[in-house]
Amino acid sequence: MIKSFFSAAIFALVASVSISSYAAKAEPVQPVKVAVAQTGAINLNTADAETLTRELKGIGATKAKAIVAYRETNGPFGSIDELLEVKGIGAATLEKNRAKLSLN
Repeated sequence: MIKSFFSAAIFALVASVSISSYAAKAEPVQPVKVAVAQTGAINLNTADAETLTRELKGIGATKAKAIVAYRETNGPFGSIDELLEVKGIGAATLEKNRAKLSLN
């Protein structure tokens, strides 16, 4: 019984030394670089309906066309908050997109 215990202990010791030396020789793990698309601000006064639909949250094709129509009827937007005058655009939608919007 003592012989089996010593045999198991020696096997465990040899295995742990073998594994640790293998791990020491392995190449270090390199961090993965993730590309993040950076989009510029969406110009409310020049963006077409397709761009507005694609880039803004909560803006579908109908609301995007309404934004363009409002701009064509009333001239360029004077402020981002003027977007609230467009039918179907509420405060929540404006706040979700405020950081993405510009006027120039």
